[in-house]
Amino acid sequence: MKATALRACRLLLALSLALAGLAAAAEDPAVAQLSQRLMTIQANPDAAELAAFERLQAQQAVAELAKAKRRDQDQARYLAERRVEIAETSVRAALARREVDRLERTRSELLIEASRRDAQRARQETERLRVQAQIQAEEAEQLRQAAEAEALARQDAETALTSVAGKQTARLSAAQQNAARLAREEAELVSGNKLPGSKFDSRGEVFTFNGDAFAAGSLSAGAKGQAKALAEYLNIGKKGRIRIEAYDAAAGVGQQRAQALRDALVAAGVNASRLQASGKKAAATKARAAEVIIAP
Repeated sequence: MKATALRACRLLLALSLALAGLAAAAEDPAVAQLSQRLMTIQANPDAAELAAFERLQAQQAVAELAKAKRRDQDQARYLAERRVEIAETSVRAALARREVDRLERTRSELLIEASRRDAQRARQETERLRVQAQIQAEEAEQLRQAAEAEALARQDAETALTSVAGKQTARLSAAQQNAARLAREEAELVSGNKLPGSKFDSRGEVFTFNGDAFAAGSLSAGAKGQAKALAEYLNIGKKGRIRIEAYDAAAGVGQQRAQALRDALVAAGVNASRLQASGKKAAATKARAAEVIIAP
């Protein structure tokens, strides 16, 4: 490809020089003007390899104009002007596309970097609150032991501590959920796919793959993309073991689905030792065919 482009550039340069000579000899100002416009494109280092075919056509048309007989000059001039305009427009369009691509890459990089910084700050805040909660829990235990000698004082202290612990637990839970939200956004940006739907219940954070996620026991294309995003999310900030449960009324199909989902997560970068897959003999519904459960 590089050799071909180099040969094309050399050919264009040779034609440009030839056209310049023709323009000087032809005494036609239109030939000289059109040749100068083409040489301006060639002299631009950013446009030297762009619209080579259009520029070649323009140079050929200008050369034809320089050689045209008087009766054919009007038609040849019109064709040469149109070819030069097309070459200039093609170069400008190619430069614009190149700039749009560069700006889009820069935008994506900035979005990912901003998401990572936000997620890092959220994880730091979560850790700070966790340490604070641990310190408060230790202080609460010391106060409780000191109050055991007096029943009334102990009762008052426990009531106060329960209130403090409840507020701190609520703050910690809110911080954890905020960190999870930012981690989801980062995972979707990095992977280019959407996460499956999720919720928090007594088991922890639960991601649900719907009934369209499986075809003949294997993952559908859409579910593979969701699994890729989920793997990125699990590797950003979620630690510990993860349980995969898949459902189907037929014996063995649920286990096959759970294993297929596990394999997809491992292929996307999740450590296999963290994953436990099991099938459940239950009717898979449109809203639920498999669940990935992250314990709190």
